[in-house]
Amino acid sequence: MPDPLRDRPAPRGPVDGTRVPRFAGPATFARLPRIDEVSDVDVAVVGVPFDAGVSYRPGARFGPAHVRESSRLLRPYNPAVDVEPFARQQVVDAGDIAVNPFDIEAAIAGVEAGARALLERSRRVVTIGGDHTIALPLLRAVAADHGPVAVVHFDAHLDTWDTYFGAPYTHGTPFRRASEEGLVDRSGCLHVGTRGPLYSTQDLVQDTELGFQVVGSTEMDDIGARGVVERIRERVQERPVYLSVDIDVLDPAFAPGTGTPEAGGLTSRELLAVLRSFSELHLVGADVVEVAPAYDHAEVTGIAASHVIYEILSALAPR
Repeated sequence: MPDPLRDRPAPRGPVDGTRVPRFAGPATFARLPRIDEVSDVDVAVVGVPFDAGVSYRPGARFGPAHVRESSRLLRPYNPAVDVEPFARQQVVDAGDIAVNPFDIEAAIAGVEAGARALLERSRRVVTIGGDHTIALPLLRAVAADHGPVAVVHFDAHLDTWDTYFGAPYTHGTPFRRASEEGLVDRSGCLHVGTRGPLYSTQDLVQDTELGFQVVGSTEMDDIGARGVVERIRERVQERPVYLSVDIDVLDPAFAPGTGTPEAGGLTSRELLAVLRSFSELHLVGADVVEVAPAYDHAEVTGIAASHVIYEILSALAPR
């Protein structure tokens, strides 16, 4: 296998935590270099501070800054998968995509334009939300490069509803719109960790028609993380995969700082264990959304989200 680092300078990693205290240094994700500080980019971490699509608690617009602050303790070597994600690829912080906070359709267009521009510079983009509305424009940008993708969606909720209060673009509708627009491969999508009450049985019927299978949170009790990994592999196979993680897939005990919490969710350990399997899939993009710091305490949710992103970056690292 060719070595992507052979004919270019070694990647710049995070600020050395043995020389600069963790509470100092740049306010970038994991204290990584900014995108304007390097010439070649493999993975760009970008924020989208937007939450005009929420249906309950607001505040996810402050998620990107909170997750960056919570990422200060991340270190260069990931022993769980024996990889140095910042040494095997150039990971940068690309700042935030600034979008209209008053006009959802204008914001969606702005996110898509920002993601497309970033993909011209970076091989992969990992996005910090923001509410889940942003998954739609991100999928538009990724599908423009890869065609319809298999979506693996970690969330307490389906997010395939039609409208909220007549609005077609909200954080509860992105995957219905994406399916309708042909952005997803309907033979390869699934939700993981869904739970809680629904509006009716038709929610699940329509979800299946849109191309999704469901691995509910309660199934983790029976098949465990390894069983979930097998279900994901069986479903997506060799397809290009877009990973979307709503932090409320975690139980509120592990992620209280989110807009629509539901009891009975995954533990942080379970989620991270499943995400480590994505190194074996054709992962082409990812987002981590719905961190609402106003409801967080002791950075519990922010720390969980930063480690989720760390595992995603580790999965993207060349082996």
